[in-house]
Amino acid sequence: MAGNLGSITTVTSAASNPEETDQVSTQIEDVDFDDPKRPLIRAVKLGGGALIVLTIVSLIIWGALRDLPGIWGVLIGAAIGGGFVLFTALSVLLTANTSASTTLAVVLGGWLVKIVVLILILAWLRGMDFYDQAALGVTTIAALVVVLATETWGVITTRVTYVS
Repeated sequence: MAGNLGSITTVTSAASNPEETDQVSTQIEDVDFDDPKRPLIRAVKLGGGALIVLTIVSLIIWGALRDLPGIWGVLIGAAIGGGFVLFTALSVLLTANTSASTTLAVVLGGWLVKIVVLILILAWLRGMDFYDQAALGVTTIAALVVVLATETWGVITTRVTYVS
């Protein structure tokens, strides 16, 4: 049976005033468990959220340890590490309604573009001293691991139908 499946959630709010009565409302959430894009959408949302949290935590730590160069290192590292993984998930999501060969071409082309941009950024940063190299390296690796793990968890735990 194809179509939308939903879940019913009951919300009860206690009255703050004795004269008021308890209010009970039933909300039906329409969720399309048959949508093949749901795991990718959830993965991108969770990965982006994890990247934001990691960036804030890293900014606090490296900003306290290394001042402004640490902050620059964190911002560049989060953009490189998190952007690398999120761009791949977004490219798959944006080509989800196309053929497999189109998705493959976009993903592989995206990897080539990301590698070239990464080499150009690192070559440009080589002679600069406004950022902390340790903050850049640690944040880049942490962003890669955290965003990839969060995206994986998002895909694995998304509720979808197995039989249609």
